[in-house]
Amino acid sequence: MAAPSPARARPERGTDRAAEPGVIESLLPASVRSAEIFGDVRPAHVFPEEAALVAKAVPKRRREFATVRACAREALGRLGVPAAPILPGIRGAPGWPAGVVGSMTHCDGYRAAAVASDRDCAAIGVDAEPHGPLPEGVLEAVSIPPERPRIDRLTAEFPAVRWDRLLFSAKESVYKAWFPMTRRPLGFEDADIDFDPLRGRFTARLLVPGHALADGRRVEGFAGRWLAGTDIVITAIALRAPDAS
Repeated sequence: MAAPSPARARPERGTDRAAEPGVIESLLPASVRSAEIFGDVRPAHVFPEEAALVAKAVPKRRREFATVRACAREALGRLGVPAAPILPGIRGAPGWPAGVVGSMTHCDGYRAAAVASDRDCAAIGVDAEPHGPLPEGVLEAVSIPPERPRIDRLTAEFPAVRWDRLLFSAKESVYKAWFPMTRRPLGFEDADIDFDPLRGRFTARLLVPGHALADGRRVEGFAGRWLAGTDIVITAIALRAPDAS
């Protein structure tokens, strides 16, 4: 079966949905608020505490830092949460306002953030990457043996998608969802990713002890969604909170 063309934009298929403004919203449940920008906002407001973190950084880094936080504040505003500094915490995880879970991502030409009330979501992870091949040797470093033949098969059947890069992005989204919720590290080798190439979905089976939620559920893995556009790939995870409707 041939991979569908991104330009045809059928929303049920991951490879059909070329990246466009508002596309990250389509990867997340209605309880999540998101914002994205293709490029940078000039000037983008940052709080003094934030500016101090990148005072010595190169201009490109300062711009992407400011723009992704502009996305985060826009998303927070849609959630009814006032603007506040978003400072890195343990292992660089964003420090969200009380009662909020979220995730941010940026790559060349794209910045995005997604947030939700912790009454609705227990964890969110989003990641965007350039839609190109991983550097030589990186796939072997970030994948586990069962994933590699699956990536080979997907590449043979759907060559328009860089599945190695999509795998890397999915593992980043898994980490971004896992660590803020558990405060436990997770390596690339600790999650087994399996993609559904036609529905734009993936599953992540965790290879470490799970995490117990307040309602008795145990997080042993994640379900996520993905898309591949001409220039970027995006993956997203939103884990329903205990007792969320």
